[in-house]
Amino acid sequence: MVEIKTEGEVRSMRAAGRVVAEALAAARAVADVGVRVTELDAAAAAVIRAAGGTPAFLGYHPDWAPSPFPGVVCASVNDAVVHGIPSDYRLADGDLVSLDCGAYLDGWCGDSAVSFVVGAAHPEDLRLIAATEEALARGIDAARVGNRIGDIADAIGSFARSRGYGVLADHGGHGIGRAMREEPHVPNEGRAGRGMKLRAGMVLALEPMLIRGGSDDYRHDRDGWTLRTLGGERAAHSEHTVAITADGPLVLTAA
Repeated sequence: MVEIKTEGEVRSMRAAGRVVAEALAAARAVADVGVRVTELDAAAAAVIRAAGGTPAFLGYHPDWAPSPFPGVVCASVNDAVVHGIPSDYRLADGDLVSLDCGAYLDGWCGDSAVSFVVGAAHPEDLRLIAATEEALARGIDAARVGNRIGDIADAIGSFARSRGYGVLADHGGHGIGRAMREEPHVPNEGRAGRGMKLRAGMVLALEPMLIRGGSDDYRHDRDGWTLRTLGGERAAHSEHTVAITADGPLVLTAA
């Protein structure tokens, strides 16, 4: 069942979204060549703790995972697309890092992700990140009353394909509210005009995950969480929590 939020509840989710935005900003600020990925996780954790929030990912244990997630952020580097576990790996010059963070505040959840390069960036990585952010922007623009889930999916997927990128198979966005993952599922590729009609008060986490080289396939790491591209291609991930309002889409995880 899709939960419709009141204006007051959307405001509460905006407060949670700000915490997530600040946590991601703090993690990104400490990211540098030679820094351990666990240090990024600690920076995000400190922000969430100081705000009186609770990490949404820490201890999260969906049915498909072999164990609860051990970090505050998902930290995916280079060919890791999503769900990377923070480790003692030291970031190297040119690494492409995707950080995904969720937090609860006063019972409401926010969820957002960002990708960036540490040190000297390869132009192809910058193009990949820019395309992922543009795909997200197009998905957000389609998140309007009267449109359908398929309009969001088509906006994201059509743009990604037009730029020659793969779209991570079997994954997409989702509803969000009191729980981190709610109905409906929001594919990152689909047909415009199809699917559930969008209503004011729906809140969705939209998250394109694009892969260089055009392949959609992935494999699971031995940790059971991290998803990697099959051929070592680099990937990027961009996400915002978005409320659908009568006045248009409202990004709740903006800085």
